Amino acid sequence: TDGATVLIGGFGDAGQPMELIDALLESGATGLTVVNNNAGQADAGLALLIKELRVAKIICSFPRQSDSWHFDEAYRAGEIELELVPQGNLAERLRAGGAGIGGFFTPTGYGTALAEGKEVREIDGRHYVLESPIRGDVALIKAYAADRFGNLVYRKTARNFGPVMAAAAEHTIVQVDEI
Repeated sequence: TDGATVLIGGFGDAGQPMELIDALLESGATGLTVVNNNAGQADAGLALLIKELRVAKIICSFPRQSDSWHFDEAYRAGEIELELVPQGNLAERLRAGGAGIGGFFTPTGYGTALAEGKEVREIDGRHYVLESPIRGDVALIKAYAADRFGNLVYRKTARNFGPVMAAAAEHTIVQVDEI
């Protein structure tokens, strides 16, 4: 629905549920917050959602690549908000969301612009930044196979974010090759 937080699995194009993203595009939903490892590539999947101005905010680790021109254009025009998150923090924030953890401290990002406005603590002589969990209304993920109970078998990089996104979402929709 409009304004939903959508967790989209995959690692670049690998493991990205392209058909589910196409269905989201066809749904007409706007004002989305999208959580993904990157900000779309070329003219497919997430990049098309961004091109069509359906994404109001993206939370990701790699917003710029040689073929992420739709994100770049939308960002420079002020049409999309970016929350840049180191990749390990992104995975852990999703895991925390799925586990019901209220937040966690990590040294990653301390002393950088990524820590601005966040609580910082010194623990045992080391500085840490408080990171909040990420939860979604829906997760769109891709797996190789599913059984009738919903157990999934992943291939290659589809496993990187699929399991934590499934756990962190209120609803999960999975694109599979085999049932």
